[in-house]
Amino acid sequence: MRSSSSVFQRIYPCGPYAGIAMLFLLGLPMLTLSRSALMLWQSERVAATGIWPTMLLQGIRVDIIQLSLLALPLLLLAPLLAGKRLWPAWRRLNVAWITLAIAALTLLEIASPAFISEYDSRPNRLFVEYLKYPNEVVAMLWNGFRLHLVGGLLVTGLAGWIAWRVMRNWQQREAPWSGWKLWLTWPILFLICALAIRSTLQHRPANPAMFALTADPMVNTLILNSAWSVTHAIYGMQHEANSSDIYGKMETADILAEFRQARASFGSPHPLLDDAEIPTLVDQKATVRRAKPLNLVIILEESLGATFVESLGGVPVTPNLEKLKHEGWWFEQLYATGTRSIRGIEAVTTGFLPTPAQAVVKLSLAQRNFATLAGILGQHGYESEFIYGGEAHFDNMRSFFTGNGFSLITEQKDYKNPKFVASWGVSDEDLFDKTHERLQAKHTEGQPSFTLVFTSTNHAPFEFPDGRIELHEQPKQTENNAVKYTDHALGEFMAKAKASPYWQDTIFVVVADHDIRVRGDSMVPVERFHIPGLILGADIQPKRVKTVASQIDLAPTLLSLMGVDAKHPMPGRDLTREADNLPGRAMMQYEQNYGWMEGNQVVVLRPEKEPAFAHYDRQTKRLSAAEAPPADGEALARRALAHALLPAWLYREQRYRLPEE
Repeated sequence: MRSSSSVFQRIYPCGPYAGIAMLFLLGLPMLTLSRSALMLWQSERVAATGIWPTMLLQGIRVDIIQLSLLALPLLLLAPLLAGKRLWPAWRRLNVAWITLAIAALTLLEIASPAFISEYDSRPNRLFVEYLKYPNEVVAMLWNGFRLHLVGGLLVTGLAGWIAWRVMRNWQQREAPWSGWKLWLTWPILFLICALAIRSTLQHRPANPAMFALTADPMVNTLILNSAWSVTHAIYGMQHEANSSDIYGKMETADILAEFRQARASFGSPHPLLDDAEIPTLVDQKATVRRAKPLNLVIILEESLGATFVESLGGVPVTPNLEKLKHEGWWFEQLYATGTRSIRGIEAVTTGFLPTPAQAVVKLSLAQRNFATLAGILGQHGYESEFIYGGEAHFDNMRSFFTGNGFSLITEQKDYKNPKFVASWGVSDEDLFDKTHERLQAKHTEGQPSFTLVFTSTNHAPFEFPDGRIELHEQPKQTENNAVKYTDHALGEFMAKAKASPYWQDTIFVVVADHDIRVRGDSMVPVERFHIPGLILGADIQPKRVKTVASQIDLAPTLLSLMGVDAKHPMPGRDLTREADNLPGRAMMQYEQNYGWMEGNQVVVLRPEKEPAFAHYDRQTKRLSAAEAPPADGEALARRALAHALLPAWLYREQRYRLPEE
């Protein structure tokens, strides 16, 4: 008590603003200490940048911004509540506000190491989005991160208690100022607070892009504090429709012209229909002509990056997939569009280009009349079903799917006596058993069908039943073991499918939504976007697809292989009609950076910065910055910008839809 008393004697002259002063006295050292600890933990990557003193100094600047934001409500209320008549209420408000503020800052900093380990970033929009799903998130945290959870809550509680004790001491000692002194000082303090929040005299206030001082996105987030990172994520979520504007401006006519020119340069055989309402509308005639189009099953594998596939340079934990790859189209250079499941769902089921915003599965204007594979196939009499082992409301999947062509949703409650239930739902064995059961029923009924199957075992905390596989490593609940179990379940399912009558009428696709824990010290870790992809079943012949391809290319390619003619707005390439020697292209959204790759050339668009050029070496899996822009660098950057801006415009104007039948 003696030490805290001496502190208050020192800040006594602050009068009604003593609470704000205490916020800085407690918050600034705590945030600086947390940042220093995180930098020591990530010392190898921090040292590689060579700017650690600058990081600390700029970090203090960010902390002042955040603490000023927290101080602003008290400052605005001071003229109304800090007078003698309402002084008791003012004191109680200060105690409550500062206690909650310090506790919240502490909670976010304590959560940062686990979040960085999982997502290679400080807490961001995912931290907010996942709060919508308390059942799944609490189960995952309790089963996989129990020590972190309990320890974090205890430390947060301790920080809140310390803040409360310190503020209560002030409550007993402070006295109000006279009215003239309060009103004389208030405008000055308000101006100082406003300038501190803006943190610059330039035409734009400080934002995370201003502190992106290195080529390593994770290190850049260390300069921030987690509260400011989350605050900006929430702000960005309110401006989804214009999210891509951070890369630059381009007239709509120029965007569409670049898009058309790019289609021509990549040799797309399907003509644009020059539809003013749906400017990306194409008339796709299937390459394979069939008397009866095939059924479709897409198996979207959770977090199954190339890092788990030996023939793609990964760990040997997918022996069944390695065997199956010889039976169909095997993609050697397939890349995910993003780092989250919802982004993979967006790309595979809608063919939509990525943006810095949320995937359209969650956006309000895409909940009805948005083009999807299910919608296209529905026009041809197909019944579409989503089969998932967890609760389909997660990530808004149920709402999006039912509003855009899916007529059936199978989720956790629909499984009777499952073999195993984990934090994220039933096991992948149960999932594939249900899939086999549903495909048999549809074949018996003669119903053309599209089935989207989404696995979940390879998600922290990596729970699966005992005795199914020989563990790759110890302990049991690791990502490698979880992938090996999922591969086991896939192998069992494929064996049953091949022995079933529906095999000859169905195309199967095995593809990842994204790699696990996408991270790296480059502007876009291209190697962690590399994913496996396999198309097999029916009469599909073995083939190696060597061109650089994206998840958005799957839908048009599948329509051709199935024998389905369609008019649709999907910008992906129909790989059944492309020569194998074309370099291809892929796009990758990595936090706020957008990577556009053509062959081995990469251009990275960054918020409020000039495009950066690089070269990707597939053998070493390294992205190396170019010493100078390539000869066609300006055209490459312009093409990338057009494709980054196009989807935001299509979404905002609601132009990504199917034509009326």
